[in-house]
Amino acid sequence: MAVGVLALQGSFNEHIAALRKLGVKGVEIRKPEQLQIVSALIIPGGESTTMAKLAKYHNLFPALREFVKMGKPVWGTCAGLIFLANKATGQKTGGQELIGGLDCMVHRNFFGSQLQSFEAELLIPKLVAEEGGPPSFRGVFIRAPGIIEVGPEVEVLADIPTPSDKNVHSGPSVESQQENATMENKVIVAVKQGNLLATAFHPELTADTRWHSYFLKMTSEISEDASSSIISQSTEDPHFQKPPIFDLPIYQQQ
Repeated sequence: MAVGVLALQGSFNEHIAALRKLGVKGVEIRKPEQLQIVSALIIPGGESTTMAKLAKYHNLFPALREFVKMGKPVWGTCAGLIFLANKATGQKTGGQELIGGLDCMVHRNFFGSQLQSFEAELLIPKLVAEEGGPPSFRGVFIRAPGIIEVGPEVEVLADIPTPSDKNVHSGPSVESQQENATMENKVIVAVKQGNLLATAFHPELTADTRWHSYFLKMTSEISEDASSSIISQSTEDPHFQKPPIFDLPIYQQQ
């Protein structure tokens, strides 16, 4: 298995090192044609505006969108989460181009500036059920985004309490604000939807490789499902023609 890591800027080397620990080759991706040689892709954390400009310069966006649409596994961390979101708010003037595919709205720099970066223990029951280990994961949040809305197909894997000055609701509904006042405010920081995985934090900056292992298992399962689907379609399709079998003469020595 070869996993691509978008290597325009940011923590791509750390992701490759984490994959290496798990015995998997990480391939640096900088050009559209390089996506053809990998079965999955990680979009690392970094400066999202800079990454978007470089991706546009190298004409990567069409190929990245096609990669997602083909159902190939993609994991975005921090800036990578912003790229995968269908909608983003809190962006700089003019915004930035997105890949899309993940049915959510992300608030860029939800947790503040670089000086407000922090670490927090995250409860990760789904990950623990799959990977074992301790019940929490030490999340590293560096000028991190937050997921403030998700669609019905999105599975929430982790959330954390929000800072007191943050409002996770994007709508002005008075009812929702009153209802929210009775419970602890939380913001979503890890999600999964089909072939897409996204985290607002940086697992590659820790020694805990469970998120990488989880993504690799996702990749294997999606690959197996795709292979089974192809075989099933070929055997059930009445128009599918099996290659002819020729009876070749048997050579007999005189």
